[in-house]
Amino acid sequence: MTRGGLPALLEAVLDVGTDLAPHRTLQRLVEHAAGLTDARIGVLGVVDPGLGRPDGPHGTPDPDPGPGTDSAPAPDPGAPDPGAPGTCPYTGLYTVGMTEEDRRRVGRLPEGDDPGGRSFLGVPISVGAEVFGHLYLTGKRGGPFTDEDLAVLRVLAAQAGIAIGNARLYETARQRERWIEGAAAVTTALLTGEPAADALVTVAERARLLAGAAAGVVLQPTTGGGMEIVAASTPHDPDDLVGTAIAPGSPVLEQLLGGQPVFVEDSATDPRMTTPVRTRFGPSMMLPLRSGGKLIGTLALPRRRGGRPYTPVERQLASAFASQAALALVLADARRDRERLAVYQDRDRIARDLHDLVVQRLFATEMMLESTRRRAGDAPAAGLLDRAVDELDSTIQEVRTAIFALRQPPAEAPRSFRGRVLRETDGAAALLGLRPSVRFTGPVDALVTGPVADRLLAALRGALAGAHRHEGVTAVGVEVDAAHELPDGRPGVRLTVTDDGTGDDGTRGTTSTWSSPR
Repeated sequence: MTRGGLPALLEAVLDVGTDLAPHRTLQRLVEHAAGLTDARIGVLGVVDPGLGRPDGPHGTPDPDPGPGTDSAPAPDPGAPDPGAPGTCPYTGLYTVGMTEEDRRRVGRLPEGDDPGGRSFLGVPISVGAEVFGHLYLTGKRGGPFTDEDLAVLRVLAAQAGIAIGNARLYETARQRERWIEGAAAVTTALLTGEPAADALVTVAERARLLAGAAAGVVLQPTTGGGMEIVAASTPHDPDDLVGTAIAPGSPVLEQLLGGQPVFVEDSATDPRMTTPVRTRFGPSMMLPLRSGGKLIGTLALPRRRGGRPYTPVERQLASAFASQAALALVLADARRDRERLAVYQDRDRIARDLHDLVVQRLFATEMMLESTRRRAGDAPAAGLLDRAVDELDSTIQEVRTAIFALRQPPAEAPRSFRGRVLRETDGAAALLGLRPSVRFTGPVDALVTGPVADRLLAALRGALAGAHRHEGVTAVGVEVDAAHELPDGRPGVRLTVTDDGTGDDGTRGTTSTWSSPR
């Protein structure tokens, strides 16, 4: 120890151990080490455990290297670059007394004894049982390194290991806090009424930001047994990701169906990855979204090619986030179902009120006017009463048609003509007390579209409302013939509605037919 003695060492120990930022701690460590030992050059290399640790001349130095042991990467102008094959896999380099060119050329650890004997000094930096990095000094001013220099270096390295361990704990706590806050934000967003598609994008977006991923995607099972990306979040356009599918039988899919997460070091080269977009991504996590033992989807978080692999802590936190997100999605679906049910119940109540109160009053008024018309002897007055009765009858028909429309689900209506017809008849079953039979002839979905379909559906609603007015109805039949030929020979479509009830004129059985060109 050549500068400041023990007070300087204590000051350095305190300085190294009081900062929770790892990068600043490591830079201060190498600066203090060089200053206390009067070394011209200091190098601190951080080892990536995922790439393996240097071994022998390329590995972990002897845990107790003597002052005469060459255990440092000399800034040799002829040394290979760190990324070259066979070089020390440093993921971070902190230096004193080196130029950028020197830093780029730090490579292999020197082999054998240095002629100077004590010209290099090196110690490992350990965090618990893990070797985190290596600290090397060279170029001591005024002579070779001493045992006292080695002791100083060991004290600093031990303190740095403690500081790095504390910094890791602090960073892990901060990561947990961010993921917990993110999961809470997703749950809040999903339970405030977002549509299903937006909810999935919310999950993908928040997870991508938390994980520092290049993309966040949500996949859902397909009818064919595979999985398809249904929502995506990327810094750029996510449309090219949506629709990408994992084929049935994929090893990745089998693992996900079993409830196990999939962790991939390099999506582009891993044989388990089969999607066409895999080539643009590197490390990735695929986390199952499960509810009640059933796989409802998958959350995938790929990083860019060459990106940093996910740490065990990140994997654990992301898995917990996925579990929370799956629960939030299920709760959001349940909430939407409850809201939809409340709407159905409200519409049903309105329909009952219209039927039990409004229609009955209108019908009673129509009967009184009809009786008055029969007693009226004056022809003009009778004509006015006839028109009033007709207007009331049309109003009753329109109100009943509105009642049938209120019976229909307000959301997710079918788009095909066949589905729309079945929706009308299903809604009419609640008021008729029976389910009408329905028969289709010809390719109705392909041929009956647009205004023609709208006119026929309006006619169908009117006919079903009329059937409800008839007494003793026990059967209602609906037939749609898309292969009908009009009298003039043009192709058309015909709607026929029959019932076996008794009409207003006392006749038994009613048949209503509508035809339209296609």
